[in-house]
Amino acid sequence: MEFKLYNTLTRRVEALKPVEEGTVKIYVCGPTVYDYTHIGHGRTYVVYDALKKYLSLRGFNVVHVMNITDIDDKIINRSRSEGRDWREIAEEYTRDYMEALSKLRVTVDHHPRVTDHIEEIIEFIQLLIDKGYAYVAPSGSVYFEVDKYTDYGRLSGRASRELWSQEPEFLGEKKKPYDFVLWRASKPGEPYWESPWGRGRPGWHIECSVMSSRYLGGRFDIHGGGTDLIFPHHENERAQSEAVYGGGWVGIWMHTGLVMVGSDKMSKSLGNIIPLREAYGKWGLALRVWYLSTHYRKPIVYSEESLEQARRFYERFTNTWSLLEKLEREAVDKHYVRDEDLALAGRIIRVHNKFHESLSNDFNTPEMISAANELISIVNKELASRPVYMLVSMARRVFKEFNAVLSLVEEEKTVGEEVEPLVNLIVEVRRELRKMKLYDLADRIRSELLKHGIILQDKGPETTWIKKRTFNSS
Repeated sequence: MEFKLYNTLTRRVEALKPVEEGTVKIYVCGPTVYDYTHIGHGRTYVVYDALKKYLSLRGFNVVHVMNITDIDDKIINRSRSEGRDWREIAEEYTRDYMEALSKLRVTVDHHPRVTDHIEEIIEFIQLLIDKGYAYVAPSGSVYFEVDKYTDYGRLSGRASRELWSQEPEFLGEKKKPYDFVLWRASKPGEPYWESPWGRGRPGWHIECSVMSSRYLGGRFDIHGGGTDLIFPHHENERAQSEAVYGGGWVGIWMHTGLVMVGSDKMSKSLGNIIPLREAYGKWGLALRVWYLSTHYRKPIVYSEESLEQARRFYERFTNTWSLLEKLEREAVDKHYVRDEDLALAGRIIRVHNKFHESLSNDFNTPEMISAANELISIVNKELASRPVYMLVSMARRVFKEFNAVLSLVEEEKTVGEEVEPLVNLIVEVRRELRKMKLYDLADRIRSELLKHGIILQDKGPETTWIKKRTFNSS
């Protein structure tokens, strides 16, 4: 089954064709660390993490790079307003970012920082000057001459030069208003590095061109980020990188939709952000479900109702995982399968096919979650009452594939076999208490077991139990 993604550059869904067979290289624009991570950032991080995990499940060796911009005007401005060193600002919010990734179970292979790659950035800019794509202004700043790159504007769809203008504060020394800065001459009191053009620091766009190519090579497979980065950031990245490496620098340009609050983008400038650490404290890993419940290319609107729905799915998923673990140990009829069991096996296979079809066709995670709900229903409505070993084993293997992408369950957190006899004994005692109509005592046992993560499910006179999995909101 081909894996396909929507390519922002070509405006169509295309098959992924890795530069190196068996390996997929992904670069995602990471944070500028001048403030706390908010839930808008979290969506981008989770989508690309889930993409990486699915491609790994498909057998690819995935290399996932996400940079950290640790020098920028916003960092400098915050250091001035708070009277703190800019490095202290960058380090504080880098820690917050890394903690956010850990909470959301996002894994990244490389986290290059701009300040660790200044020499390589200077070399890249000099190469652009030597090739005739960049020029040095009297101030010592260096600009990319956009008119020299004839394909500019195609990624963003901005065909008119009137739509290219950027960085107006430097207009006076630029050849054209749409030329963009590669090296910014430092002002008094600002941090700087020495360069052939004088003291200064890198422009925003050049950082990602250098670090992506440093870790993934002059050609790589997927470049990602939010839709708000298409122009000017990704347009400029593409121009300066293809000026050095030639056309086809990136195979697929992939962009995630924004998190909205009502009709507005969630952003620090609008003052409507929700820090991720606060949201995680309330919703935990249900945030991963929420992010993936809307197609990655569409905006997602923040609401308590949608997050509550995501929490309910999270609980159903993790509880069903526990139930499958228990059913696999208790499964019967290991060698005898009825016709209706074969029909049910066909349903599980169709769910498995839907899982791969949805994710292979432009990474349709809402369809994946729909398929997961189908499997949850099969387990709870069909297998719980007749745990045939073949079916339970099939369902558990498919469930593990869902979890490989969703990352909602850590498999080692299970009720050990040595605990099960004790829980079974308590459940049996409670069953007898219910027969004696001592419901207060029976309810107390239910409540006490729930405190320890054991959920009792009464069906008439019979009672079953599963281990509840909870998120750590610390």
